[in-house]
Amino acid sequence: QVQLVESGGGLVQAGDSLRLSCAASGLTFRQYTMGWFRQAPGKDREFVAAITWGGSRRWYADSVKGRFTISRDNDKNMVYLQMNSLKPEDTAIYYCAAPGRPYSSDNYYSPLIYNYWGQGTQVTVSS
Repeated sequence: QVQLVESGGGLVQAGDSLRLSCAASGLTFRQYTMGWFRQAPGKDREFVAAITWGGSRRWYADSVKGRFTISRDNDKNMVYLQMNSLKPEDTAIYYCAAPGRPYSSDNYYSPLIYNYWGQGTQVTVSS
């Protein structure tokens, strides 16, 4: 049974930093692309960042490029999202996700390819 558990969210001020973590179990983690998504109230879930199974390729939404960094530790089954220069518009519930099959990164930006999701962690950025 695949489990993804996010942590590290909180209430911060604009310009601050946060580091989100996602602990994965129940899958051969080093074989899976991992993604971060977020959902603000009244909005659709949107892509934030993704990283391939070996970490050689990373992608970011334009809105976070240059401020957020995705990374992973395959020995610890962890994926991270370092968020710097946070803005009020970054306020959302952040989810980590894994696709339904290994060694897959096609359409990494689409929530539809991700079968496994964590429960989310709230990030609130005040102005």
